[in-house]
Amino acid sequence: MRAGSSPHPHQSPLITDHLFSPPPAGQRLVSAAARRSEMAAKLANAMVTLLVLLGSVACQADYGYGNPSSGSGSGSSGFQIPFPFPTPTPPTPSPSAGGFSPGFYDSTCPNAENIVRGVVENAVKQNPGIGAGLIRMLFHDCFVEGCDASVLLDPTSANSQPEKLAIPPNFPSLRGFEVIDEAKAALEAACPNTVSCADTLAFAARDASAVLSDGNINFTVPAGRRDGRVSNSSDALNFLPPPSFNLSELTASFAAKGLDVDDLVVLSGAHTVGRSHCSPFVSDGRLNASSDMNPALAASLRSKCPASPNAANDPTVAQDVVTPVRLDNQYYRNVLSHSVLFTSDAALLKSVRTTAAVVLNAFVPGVWEQKFARAMVKMAAIEVKTGANGEIRRNCRVVN
Repeated sequence: MRAGSSPHPHQSPLITDHLFSPPPAGQRLVSAAARRSEMAAKLANAMVTLLVLLGSVACQADYGYGNPSSGSGSGSSGFQIPFPFPTPTPPTPSPSAGGFSPGFYDSTCPNAENIVRGVVENAVKQNPGIGAGLIRMLFHDCFVEGCDASVLLDPTSANSQPEKLAIPPNFPSLRGFEVIDEAKAALEAACPNTVSCADTLAFAARDASAVLSDGNINFTVPAGRRDGRVSNSSDALNFLPPPSFNLSELTASFAAKGLDVDDLVVLSGAHTVGRSHCSPFVSDGRLNASSDMNPALAASLRSKCPASPNAANDPTVAQDVVTPVRLDNQYYRNVLSHSVLFTSDAALLKSVRTTAAVVLNAFVPGVWEQKFARAMVKMAAIEVKTGANGEIRRNCRVVN
């Protein structure tokens, strides 16, 4: 999963009270949030109608994920962590019969989430790129074997090719493992054999989102996941959508995990942070003259990327050149200006539904942040193992 500054919720709302007539006497006032939601829906419908009339939208598109990788997180000068974070507001799913619910550790390890948040805040403050890596790691975990921390397992004599070694989706680009190790060690010291690695990763991705968005994205994470015992690189290749997928293939891939096209567009917004190797977009022809990429961006990337990247020469570049270390809606403005790296990003303008969603996310303050929080909760519930279906690893890198 991959990747700007933007208006945030509670700042300069698109809809202001003076645009509406006073309600009849005795009628309960409609909240500003409800008005914004109504106008947002109208804007989306208007965009769909306009695009249909113009006949400007094609029906097929390619989609794929690049490889945000290790890098310095350039542009981090002046990066600050907000304290404290606002109270999470997005709704959370109902508890399941298997014990998967918000506040799962309230009685057994009441400080669990605070422990993870402290570790993540410190790591992301030092290097925002780690935050992008943690968000991406959750996506790559949940799409393979469900959200069970299988992506954290190291190779062993019995299994030399776990998920984290899958080339190209996970190796060498996946990062943030050391942050999970640190958080898990702190959890074990406070509450031995209580908090799973799968929950640790879900908490960490949530906390990274909060830090990178200056607290504008924050949400309650249901917990009670158990850790899986199976991890195969071949499964990562089978279930993580590659850059060669077209829109219908990608939609099917997301649908197989219970996610829809709207989730696809919303989660793609994570490409506003982090870095990518050159190879995913160079090999896709994104820097060719026939590409629809903004010519200035293409020229800049050609100066940084080799014509034929390989394992020995595959530099990294920022995924969002405007706000590279902020998790915000700048990504969607970049999509509209053709200033994005990946074929998958450009593909969001190739269907009526996705184009309308891009416009909505780009220009209605706060809409994308709220949708992203909900989509992350939804994704973090994919094929969750609970109870006896898994274990609680003592070390996230090896099964018990």
